[in-house]
Amino acid sequence: MAKKQDSFYFDNFIACAEDSCKAAQMLKETLENFDVDRLKAQLDRIHQIEHSADMKKHDMLDRLAKEFIPPIEREDIVSLSQNIDNMTDKVEDVMLRVYMNNVQTIEPDALKMVEVVVQCCEAVRELLVEFKDFKRSKNLKSLVIRINDLEEVCDKLFLNSVRDLYAESKDPLRIIAWRDIYIYLERCADACEHVADVVEGVVMSNS
Repeated sequence: MAKKQDSFYFDNFIACAEDSCKAAQMLKETLENFDVDRLKAQLDRIHQIEHSADMKKHDMLDRLAKEFIPPIEREDIVSLSQNIDNMTDKVEDVMLRVYMNNVQTIEPDALKMVEVVVQCCEAVRELLVEFKDFKRSKNLKSLVIRINDLEEVCDKLFLNSVRDLYAESKDPLRIIAWRDIYIYLERCADACEHVADVVEGVVMSNS
């Protein structure tokens, strides 16, 4: 278990990942129960979550600047914090593209991808809970592998979704709008995998 004075960092990682999970779940609910008239309000709500995550990151960096001996390398804390924050940013980016591209109906493939994104974010949260006690954890490796596997699932969905879009649609605006959204959905899974990569690197360098 992390020492009491070190728990702040690990708890902050978990709290920021929870914001990512909230944002991903909100995105999923928005797409599943799509209502153009409510979209702007939902965009504002997801931005509030993103802002909350930013504030947590800034609190951590302020604390780190004054810390004499942090629990892991400063560079690792900064990298992990930024990568977790990036997860929430990417989820918000999807909602922004849905709004900016003036989407009127949701493609079924987007619902499949957003479900994987939610699972990725939840797996990262589990990973960071385990990371708090990484020297004793027996589940870290399996969680890293799970996140890698989910990212590969999202990659395959992305490839098939874009191909089907070009094969089936004659509407160039639909193609442009949804290709853009699919790219950003895939980036959400990439962001989760980047967090897992950083965690894996930190564990290896501290073993």
